Amino acid sequence: MTAEEYRRFAAMEARGRSPLYEQLAGGVADDRELLDLLAGLPPAKRQPNLLFAATRHVAGTPSGYAEFRRSVLDHREAVVATMLARRTQTNEPARCAALYPLLASLPQPLALLEVGASAGLCLLPDRYGYDYDGSLAGDVGSPVRLRCRVEGEPLGEWPGPGAVTVAWRAGIDLNPLDVTDPDDVRWLRTLVWPEHRHRLDRLDAAIAVAREDPPRIVRGDLNARLGEVAAQAPPHATLVVVHTAVLYYVPEDDRRAFVAQVEGLGCHWISQEAPDVLPGIAARLGRRPPEQTTVYVVALDGRPAAFSALHGGWLRRPAIDPATDA
Repeated sequence: MTAEEYRRFAAMEARGRSPLYEQLAGGVADDRELLDLLAGLPPAKRQPNLLFAATRHVAGTPSGYAEFRRSVLDHREAVVATMLARRTQTNEPARCAALYPLLASLPQPLALLEVGASAGLCLLPDRYGYDYDGSLAGDVGSPVRLRCRVEGEPLGEWPGPGAVTVAWRAGIDLNPLDVTDPDDVRWLRTLVWPEHRHRLDRLDAAIAVAREDPPRIVRGDLNARLGEVAAQAPPHATLVVVHTAVLYYVPEDDRRAFVAQVEGLGCHWISQEAPDVLPGIAARLGRRPPEQTTVYVVALDGRPAAFSALHGGWLRRPAIDPATDA
């Protein structure tokens, strides 16, 4: 039910992170006229993030629910057209801080293949610098420095700068975004939640890095094109299929088909998804995340490694109890 989806978004995702989006989501959940508008859209197009970003894209950021509601209704056709044409393609480079330790643990060099790549900013982990509680890694001279707090077990011995070497990279997306296209960049910026100025600054810096050598992203469905694109990876590199916050938007049958495909490739697989998106990984969790919080599970080859923040900033280890892991 759409109203419940908006209530859940307000309570589980926006609360404590975006007062404006919490207010907007709570308002939509009780607004029959806006719920009727959403009911006329395909289910995949009713998402809170998509509605809020499309409205801001068309009419600017509202001061509160009353202004937001007027903007949606006054610009109904433009807002709906934007929602139908665009997708929720948040491309948060800070999520790379959760991927980097796993990437660094694999035989180098790597061939990175990201599904749901958006503009490909998470295909550039070797071009960013990382600060894990004062321990530096990655490209320490990069204009993008991703700071990440590590809770629970420490990360242990850290590889030095340049430990992740990428020989080949490619992405797959239903609607690739181009870091050199001003309208695509404007959409990427609009997807950043309104209070998150630090994320916007980080996004701008990552886009500047990507523009120096934009990653290749092919258009298509992740299941339809995975095998074809994976076959293009150089044989001397370790193939790693990566995705972050993507499979939530994929139907369950297609998720199962994707997992079967990845496992059949004989490659490494790094996932960063909500706990219940991949049941096989969820079944191996040694502990559950706290109630009333939204986190991701970072896993390597189907084995949970850590919990991570939605938009980067912290890792909590471990996500699995070795004593109960089979």
